[in-house]
This record gives sequence, structure tokens and C-alpha cells, in this order.
Amino acid sequence: MKSSDSYSKISRHIVFMLLILALFLLPLTGCSWWGGESILRLWDIGPITLDPAISADTTSHSYVMQIFSGLVRLDYELNIAPDIAESWEKSPDGKTYTFYLRQGVKFHSGREVEAADFKYSWERACDPDTGSGTAATYLGDIIGAKDMLAGSAEEISGVEVIGDYILQVTIDAPKAYFLSKLAYPTAFVVDRANVESGEDWWRGPDGTGPFKLKEWKGGQWLILERSQIYYGEPVKLEQVVFYFLAGVPMSLYETGQIDVVPVYLNYIDRVSDETGPFYPQLAVTPELSLYYIGFNTAEPPFDDVNVRRAFCHAVNKERIAKVILRDMVNEADGILPPGMPGYNEALEGLDYDVEKAIELIAASRYGDVSNLPPITLTVDGYGNYISSYLGAIIQEWQQNFGVEISVRQLEPENFIYNLKQEKDEMFILGWIADYPDPHNFLDILFYTGSENNIFEYSNLSLDASLDQAAIEQDGAVRLAMYQQAEQLVVDEAPCLSLWHGTNYILVEPYVKGYELSPLGIPDLSRVYIDR
Repeated sequence: MKSSDSYSKISRHIVFMLLILALFLLPLTGCSWWGGESILRLWDIGPITLDPAISADTTSHSYVMQIFSGLVRLDYELNIAPDIAESWEKSPDGKTYTFYLRQGVKFHSGREVEAADFKYSWERACDPDTGSGTAATYLGDIIGAKDMLAGSAEEISGVEVIGDYILQVTIDAPKAYFLSKLAYPTAFVVDRANVESGEDWWRGPDGTGPFKLKEWKGGQWLILERSQIYYGEPVKLEQVVFYFLAGVPMSLYETGQIDVVPVYLNYIDRVSDETGPFYPQLAVTPELSLYYIGFNTAEPPFDDVNVRRAFCHAVNKERIAKVILRDMVNEADGILPPGMPGYNEALEGLDYDVEKAIELIAASRYGDVSNLPPITLTVDGYGNYISSYLGAIIQEWQQNFGVEISVRQLEPENFIYNLKQEKDEMFILGWIADYPDPHNFLDILFYTGSENNIFEYSNLSLDASLDQAAIEQDGAVRLAMYQQAEQLVVDEAPCLSLWHGTNYILVEPYVKGYELSPLGIPDLSRVYIDR
């Protein structure tokens, strides 16, 4: 969920920064609080966009994935499951997929969905005028998609409408992860008439999902309501009401004004006390994610691998994770999180070693820290606030080899969508998996020229290995190839891997079925209220 999330998904740090605003700057809103037997009430920061072709952050995805849908989806176990396509066939060479759409699936406006709607939706996403930052990643395997993205074609040649309910898709090589990419919002179907109704069409989206947008009032609240014409099993919730930065989330939860609340660092002692009232309501979910500090490898001083490695060796991640973050995260040695296929317990990370860090600076072309150019770290936030863990990291660099780091903030709502152009020498970000495959981390983040390669990192040997792994048909061999690629990335250090995330939430006992998947997004169609 990107992912950006991107993280390409939006960083949880953005959520935290906006939480700070809620804690100290924003009063409770004057709106009335909805209640009812089948209404779920949530606190949130609100979506940046509801356009599936543009959405690249986890927060926006949380709404998009309730309102829209695609050919396939990931079930709760993260397996590929039918959605609007009730079945499909794959050609013997593994490159052509024929999807058979369910008949009678309708947009919320009542118009039936046909195969041509998917062709339109994908070609719109690949139209350079749309400005999608995700289309190349999630549709780029389809023959002709890259031509459209480059402006040299007016259609995706690899997408063919065979009949009203039959869509044929041809990709450039057999790839095990291709179907998983189609579960990402970029591949969701949109209504052409809705899109062409105006520039801000997505503020009144005509989707196909289990919920539809009922009301969106500025920065105050958004209400989803049950779709009466959803093709699948009708959802049990009548409405889901999201309150945007309406006050201190934990206080709202304690006073019964919201039903679910994320748990942040300052409340972890209260909620984890086994004798306390909140412990039975606590749900802890491992997240397939990586949080990191990225290096701009195209600019000094991080175009020197020795400097990158030195900065990695100079941070005591274990101390920060345990002491400052109270074991709410898992220290990361590499890129792939535990639970991801291909996760390698034997991977050799860049451990905390100050002497090694100093040696690497001396071995770099700079010779000494005093010769390094000025270094600025790009972060999201307002008001010059720096989180405690980030302050500790900066302090360790200063103490361990005397380097001074400046910090520059970008507004959270602009951070993820502008970071690639706006980044300084370093930046802090996170990535949450979109599908359970190492390709989703190693290829999407580190392949030369990838949309999400914000590091500007390029290693042709790595690219060749990733190309080979992408088409390898033996599953065990393929995962071993990704493990080798991961070790290469760690050794080259385009980023300082910090930790893998874990989600902590409190859920009222009468709320049933509310769970965060390892992708960090709840499936609200599973939720019901039982008072």
C-alpha cells in the first residue's frame, strides 16, 4: 500500500507529524458525532487523492481500495483472488493472460463494467498527461505501456478487448508477480464519464467497490456508505465515518467518540500493561515494510560508496529501536522484512561499528569528515519538529565522526509526491509492500531508472540479476537470486535500513473483523458492529 505509501506509499512519519498537529494545534471540531449500530467511526488524516492512477500513498490507498476495484485482488492471506474478473487463463509461454469478467458488475452510478473500461482506465493511467507516478511500475510489464508513457503511442498494444467481458493482456516476459501488480490501485477500473466530468472528478468518484463516497467535507470528515449494487456479498456496515485531525485520537477513543485508534509511542506503556483496561483491545500486526534513510547517490558525498557505508556503520539501530522506540519496531539488517518470501536470516548487514565508519571515511576520496560538503536531510513535517529517533541518529553521526547535518522540511501533503525532485543529500522514508514478492522491494526501489528509485542508484550488475530473477520459473531458485541481489544492495548501501514496522491499534470489543493486513490497510468489507 505504496506503495507508497510511497513510503511510494506515504510514510507513517507523515501520520505522526500530523498527529502532533492534532495534539497541540487543532481543537476538537464542532461537527456532531455520528453513531449507530452499523456505523464505524475512525480517526484519520484524510486522503491526498482518490484517483487510482495517481494515488501512491498508504493513506489514500485506504480509501481508494474501498471505493474502487480491479480485475483481481489480494485476499487476507495475500493470495491472488478473483475480483471483477471471475477467472483467467494463462498462455503456455506465460506471457498472455485472458481475463473473463463477471457480468452485471456495475459502477456506483449503475452503468455496467465491460472489458473496454479496463482498457480505457489503463491507457488513461499511462497517458503522460495524467501524470501518474505509478503506471510505469505497475503496468509497465504490459507490451506497449512504456510506449504510451513515453508519448510515442496512443494505446497499449498489449491490451485487447476480445468481447464485452473478455480482456486479453500480453506482457513482455513471463513474470510470477504480474497478477499481483494488477491488485494495485493503478490497475483499478474508473468510469470514463466520471473522469471526463472535470479536473476534480475524484472528489465525487464513481467506483465499483463495496463502499461509495457519501460526503466529503473539506478537512473535517469523509463518509463512506454501503454500495447497494456491489456485485459481491453486501457489506455489513452502513457507513464508515472518518474524522480528520478532530482531536487527540486516544482521548477520542477513551471517550467513545471513535471505535479504533492507532497506538503511538507515548501510549505504549498504558496499552501494553496486561493488568490495564486497554490490553484486551490491543491488536499488534507485523507489517511488510522497511523504514530507511536514503542517500542521494548521484550527488556528493554519497556518490562515494565508502561514505554511504560509513554513515550506516555509525548508527546504533538496536539502541534506538529498543530504548527510544520501545521495541515497537524490528531492527532491519537488510531490505526484505520478516515474512516476505526470500527473507534471509543469514544476510550480512552493516553493523554498528564506529571504528569501521572512521576507516571508511578515510578510505573515501574525501579522506576526512572535514572535507565533506554540506549535508542536508529532507524530512516531512511542520514547525521544525524532529522526532526523537531522528534526533538520536543525527546526534550519533555528530558524536561518532563529527559530521554536522542540516534538516529541511517539506509539507507532509507534498512530501511523497515531490520528494524525487526535492530531495537533498539524504531523506527519510518508508516502503510498505504492495504484494508479497521480493520484486516489490528490490526491483521497484533499486532498479536503475525505476519510478521509486529515489536514491538515483544505478548498478548494471544488479539490474541484470533482477532481470533474470523476474523471469525465473523455479520458485526456490528465484528466491535465492533475490537474496543475492539483496546482499549486493546492502553492500552498496544506497540507504541506511532502519527497521521493519509493526502496527499497534486498539479496537473496541463490539467492532468485529477489523484487522490490519501486513500491507497496513484494513478490509472494511469484513467489519461489522456487534453491540
